[in-house]
Amino acid sequence: MIRVTDRSDWNRWLPGLQTARHYEAAWLPHDVMAGLVLASMLVPVGIAYATASGLPGIYGLYATIVPLLAYALFGPSRILVLGPDSALVAVIFGVVVPLSGGDPQRAIMLAGAMAIVSGAICVLAGIARLGFVTELLSKPIRYGYMNGIALTVLISQTPKLFGFSIESDGPLQSLWAIGGAILEGKTNGISFAVGAGTLAAILLLRRHKRVPGILIAVVAATVIVATLDLGTHSNVSVLGPLPQGLPAFAIPWIRTDDIVPVLIGGTAIALVSFADTSVLSRAYAARIQTRVDPNQEMVGLGAANLAAGFFQGFPISSSSSRTPVAEAAGARTQLANVVGALAIAILLLVAPNLLKHLPTAALAAVVIASAISLFEVTDLRRIYRIQQWEFWLSMACFAGVAVLGVIPGIGLAIVLAVIEFLWDGWRPHYAVLGRAEGVKGYHDIARYPGARRIPGLVLFRWDAPLFFANAELFHERVLDAVAQSPTAVRWFVVAAEPVTSIDVTAADMIAELDKELHDRGIELHFAELKDPVKDKLRRFELFAHFGEQSFFPTIGAAVARYLEIHPVEWVDWEDRA
Repeated sequence: MIRVTDRSDWNRWLPGLQTARHYEAAWLPHDVMAGLVLASMLVPVGIAYATASGLPGIYGLYATIVPLLAYALFGPSRILVLGPDSALVAVIFGVVVPLSGGDPQRAIMLAGAMAIVSGAICVLAGIARLGFVTELLSKPIRYGYMNGIALTVLISQTPKLFGFSIESDGPLQSLWAIGGAILEGKTNGISFAVGAGTLAAILLLRRHKRVPGILIAVVAATVIVATLDLGTHSNVSVLGPLPQGLPAFAIPWIRTDDIVPVLIGGTAIALVSFADTSVLSRAYAARIQTRVDPNQEMVGLGAANLAAGFFQGFPISSSSSRTPVAEAAGARTQLANVVGALAIAILLLVAPNLLKHLPTAALAAVVIASAISLFEVTDLRRIYRIQQWEFWLSMACFAGVAVLGVIPGIGLAIVLAVIEFLWDGWRPHYAVLGRAEGVKGYHDIARYPGARRIPGLVLFRWDAPLFFANAELFHERVLDAVAQSPTAVRWFVVAAEPVTSIDVTAADMIAELDKELHDRGIELHFAELKDPVKDKLRRFELFAHFGEQSFFPTIGAAVARYLEIHPVEWVDWEDRA
């Protein structure tokens, strides 16, 4: 196991150097072989995702070579594979195609600018230790927007599979246009046969983890098209020869009116890519028993995207399909990715025409197969069974992406996530507590109808932080509990263990509540309040206002003190025992 021990030096930011210092010679054959196997898969996948994103295929290889090298230096995971990803295709396509107007050079600039925006956000967030932010998106919301993205990608690639092109704006209009084109007989039967056969082969071979199904299917399709010269005789669209040479440093200049959509798209990509990367990184770290810092993972992902943006690439992410290939091939460290990147570079320098007969329909099949794997149905069924409102929340996110488009849809998902978060804190659970016969502690009288209440004492539990959104509700529920007490109230004790924080608005409300209760002859007290929350009350000058005597370590201590001061008819069941 390799761990960074000195967090103050450059090892923290360059974990690849730490790996190199501790590299074992026995790992080298495994990494070299894994890198060569990986390269054979990275080439067709990179080209496929580039064309699906509205870019020339060569830029999928550019977006593979340099990011792999950057992540090998900055990334904390020893096995993760980064590159063009199906989850980002719809986002890139949604920004690049409408703004580029069919100009490939402008499309490349826009995609590169999005990669830089995404990379900068990830690096800054990692330095600021904000690696937790993607956890704010709940699982149903993630499922919703990812299912929407998967549907959008699938729809966008269907025309290429059938051998025709369409012009439309949005997934629903694309479906309508595809149906119309099929009914009009625009389908190229040979192209469809090649694409459908490639897709079937990929899906059938996917069950065998050690078999490179994508490579086998794409090579077979390319050989068939080249041997039968289907590109000439049957009008099957092919990739054509790739430019010879390596990616060069270039600043992606964009127009002023492109800035806002590029910023929105880059931010969306940062969220999606880091959410996927963090989950995959943690999964493989647990498998090989290493620890991965989520903040450094953000930095590594950001550095890879910056490298892609400045070297003629487009936004990239981790890959749940290529990482298992590297693992199955025996990869030990990121050197496998370095070997893979160098192998692709050699291909571009030595044999750029090797893939000129690669059919576009086969590339569409690769993307469609990846999009199918993005769909989540099984767990959504479980969510529907156990909590239907979260299922419908997921469906709302799915519909937002499918109807409004990827960028507005992801924006809707983020808004819904914030609303969901605030709603849980805005309307939290609360309870009036009583003493249930034979049960230790104090419990919700709604769940224990037979629980006895101490005359003149209200025990009230609030199961959430106190902040501006729920302060007024807390005030109302306290007064309701006082009004519904069967006896005249003398003490009101807040069982505050679940209260993990308090803000200025809530603190001012408590001061007002204390005055209101005091005017009614009721004393306000707190039990089990956490020390960090007490520290906030001291800063808000409330602790001194109440005095030390108003805070009790346990509910039992508060009850005992109340019974000392106020002689009421009360015999606890434990005392009877």
